[in-house]
Amino acid sequence: MEKNGCFLERAVGLDFSNEQLLIASTRQKLRSKTCYKNIKWMEGNALDLPFPDSSFDAVTIGYGLRNVVDRHRAMTEICRVLKPGSTLSVLDFNKSINPLSTTVQELMIDNIVVPVASGYGLENEYKYLKSSIKDFLTGNELEKLALEVGFSTAEHFEIGFGFMGNLVAIR
Repeated sequence: MEKNGCFLERAVGLDFSNEQLLIASTRQKLRSKTCYKNIKWMEGNALDLPFPDSSFDAVTIGYGLRNVVDRHRAMTEICRVLKPGSTLSVLDFNKSINPLSTTVQELMIDNIVVPVASGYGLENEYKYLKSSIKDFLTGNELEKLALEVGFSTAEHFEIGFGFMGNLVAIR
């Protein structure tokens, strides 16, 4: 329910990188809506979430599951901390099975993303994207993983001309 212009009542942001958490909390302080004050930033590991079973109404992970060393364990932990009937949303680059989408995505990374990042001194932070997407799971594989770890339903949606994907799973 919307309250003071926000839908957020309480949220936890978790990352293993203290540096990323400092950036997030600094940006949070720049926001004026009350709901932005309801975000707690925590350092932690997606493979061993520091929360009790069934403690969240929803979990989102953006551009993170692709970078986790043990996706099965991370998904198991996410399922564990979600309340029954709650939703998981995983947004990330899509590993398309369409060769045209894959080729265009790779060309964009090589010719737009990495050069722009280089201009900001961040080339190394973005050079790995192409290989990390190749090593990621397809939409069907993500759905299968979600069902294997205990989600009752899982559906993957290709978005942005197939360059991005969103897995939505219900515990």
